[in-house]
Amino acid sequence: IQSPTFGAGVDIYDGEVPVFWACGITPQTVALASNVEFMITHKPGHMFITDLRDAEVALL
Repeated sequence: IQSPTFGAGVDIYDGEVPVFWACGITPQTVALASNVEFMITHKPGHMFITDLRDAEVALL
């Protein structure tokens, strides 16, 4: 928690319980390593939001 792979570490104070939220950075790293041809993702502070349904943009 004090030295994460991505981003800055955080302090945990007495009485606090750390909670971990799912994030796109881990699957993004895997996707980049797999050399996929096309990918829509995000970067911190720049989330992709759309009203398109997944069936409208599905490749398969």
